[in-house]
Amino acid sequence: MSDAPLWTSEEIAAATRGRASGSWSVAGVSIDSRTVVPGELFVALAGPRHDGHDFVVAAVQRGAAALAHRRPEGLPPRAPLVEVSDTLDALQRLGAAGRDRTGGRVLAVTGSVGKTGTKEALRHVLGAQASVHASAASHNNHWGVPLSLARMPPGVSYGVFELGMNAAGEIGSLSRLVRPEVALITAVEAAHLGHFASIEAIADAKGEIFAGLEPGGAAILNADSPHLERLSAHARAAGCARIITFGRADRADARVERIEGDLEGSQVTMSLGGRRLVYRIGAPGRHWVQNSLAVLAAVDALGADPGRAAAALETFHAPGGRGQQRVLPWQGGHITLIDDSYNANPASMRAAFDVLGRARGRKIAVLGDMLELGAAGPSLHAELARPLADAGADLVFTAGSLMALLHERLPTDRQGAHAADAGALWCALARALRPGDTVLVKGSLGSRMGVVVQSALSAADGARAVQD
Repeated sequence: MSDAPLWTSEEIAAATRGRASGSWSVAGVSIDSRTVVPGELFVALAGPRHDGHDFVVAAVQRGAAALAHRRPEGLPPRAPLVEVSDTLDALQRLGAAGRDRTGGRVLAVTGSVGKTGTKEALRHVLGAQASVHASAASHNNHWGVPLSLARMPPGVSYGVFELGMNAAGEIGSLSRLVRPEVALITAVEAAHLGHFASIEAIADAKGEIFAGLEPGGAAILNADSPHLERLSAHARAAGCARIITFGRADRADARVERIEGDLEGSQVTMSLGGRRLVYRIGAPGRHWVQNSLAVLAAVDALGADPGRAAAALETFHAPGGRGQQRVLPWQGGHITLIDDSYNANPASMRAAFDVLGRARGRKIAVLGDMLELGAAGPSLHAELARPLADAGADLVFTAGSLMALLHERLPTDRQGAHAADAGALWCALARALRPGDTVLVKGSLGSRMGVVVQSALSAADGARAVQD
């Protein structure tokens, strides 16, 4: 990659229709004054709780430039600043300019489950072949996508962007901004059901990803989904040139033939356009195998080497909060912690239970509420009792008002404990844990199950300190 600046003040002003004070350049773009570093552009977004303009002076004092729609009091006259009419609109314009100038191939990914993990896997395997830029964390909304685009270096070979939604129309707007050459939908499931009248409406909203598809672009779709034809119709209506499918179905273009899984990952045999690939993915569970099929289909559609990508999957591991595993010291032995605390819906719960079921010792599930499921929420929580039993869960700890319904459905010998919130659950869980246990922690982000993960990590740190 070049040492050239990411943006000059003149380029920022031209892209945002703003006015720059002087000539300068930046190496990055940030919207968080707490983490902004010297040489970055701080974009002062005005949100419902905080106004970034209150932190512009501090950001500039730390060596950053600023993008603002009002000049804060106390800002030095010669401070590096671009003044615009609205910072959110300016960020979106800067993101669009970042997309316009790239010569790399661009992919967008969405889905009810697996979109962040698939995006990270694409970053990993494409990065083994060429330069790649991908959305950070889950920057997949109206500010996260343009921020990710604005951060993309002009000379990058591949750009991978995650698109999320809470309502109809959102993905379409993001897709028009990203203008992908390849658009991937991982799956359509009962996530965000509280915002939609039906799962078919969710499928239609996901199908908006084709709204910005570049001419000659490709769609990557799940062949096992009951919504395949619906999504294919959206792709064709948008002028999609190629529809490529992945999954277990015989009709899939990227089709799995054999899986041998364990708690650390899976050995996979698949066919891709008549080519057989044998590889290992270093993240456990059939859902990660499914994600890997989508990844390799997308790599092929982008013109990269799927064979090299398949080989790179061996060193890919589940990201933090999405199935990441840690072996922690506990009472003279060890426990295995599966951190799946970032998100949850019925489909991802079942996938996580499948991973837990591969454990050799006691299997313990620690579960928080699945949110945004609307009127179906209570029944969808209670229905988790059956897949937990199928996975052989020995103890189940629950937190939240919805998970209380699951707790009531469990046999008494599997009821670990229930608490109103995650913070109150750790003490009961800690008393029950024994060396050799495997512990799955999962829930929607709003249920704050990460608190349980952090408590376990803190306890492990204390155990290590005693051992040292």
